[in-house]
Amino acid sequence: MIFNFNFLIAHISSFITLMPGDIVTTGTPPGVGLGMTPPVFLKNGDKMELSVDNLGTQTIKVVTE
Repeated sequence: MIFNFNFLIAHISSFITLMPGDIVTTGTPPGVGLGMTPPVFLKNGDKMELSVDNLGTQTIKVVTE
């Protein structure tokens, strides 16, 4: 990660109020996307899914800007 967790929480807290249960997503682990050989990136039509136990699932479809 570029910024450590304490910095992220302090920065985010400066403009919104974080509440218990809020989720702060920080990206992907090393070796994903750019770190692959050859590099693999999201493209138009790809779908991403974020799931948290006992909370739910968020699905996002990538669209070209």
